Amino acid sequence: MHNCKRFELQNNSESVCIRMDSRKELNHFLVDVFNEILKTEEMCVAAQFSDLSLREIHVIEAVCRAADGKNNSSTSIASALRITAGTLTTTVSLLEKKGYLKRYRDEEDRRFIRICPTEAGRAADSIHKGFHEEMVDHVLRAIPEEEAAVFVRALKSISAFFKNKHKEKKGGNL
Repeated sequence: MHNCKRFELQNNSESVCIRMDSRKELNHFLVDVFNEILKTEEMCVAAQFSDLSLREIHVIEAVCRAADGKNNSSTSIASALRITAGTLTTTVSLLEKKGYLKRYRDEEDRRFIRICPTEAGRAADSIHKGFHEEMVDHVLRAIPEEEAAVFVRALKSISAFFKNKHKEKKGGNL
């Protein structure tokens, strides 16, 4: 047998033999792909919105999603982004000055601050969404449908790993 190590699969009674070079290659690939996505995403958005960082784009994205779902309180947006209210406030202040977001008091309960995207914020979010759609379309064109299902299952596993790690580090509060 080639340089193989047995791994117990979580939530499963099975074990799988993975060649060590495949394991190393997968790790290298995941790290490279993650970094490449972030760099390329920022470059593509910055081509049209040079005053925005990738972190700011993701805050705009979360605000757009929250505003569309009518759940655009600062508390719920900070929670969705897994950042503190203070970090969100600082970023929103900057994005408000840049003209991408606006804040206002809730009409029914003046204690709540609502955050909404401006037209410029919606435009930046649209460019960002376009990048993601192009990326997904490219992947789906490159692989047969049955492989796409396996790929999605693998990505769900990766996503679950990160969510579980975050939950562990935050003491179980998600």
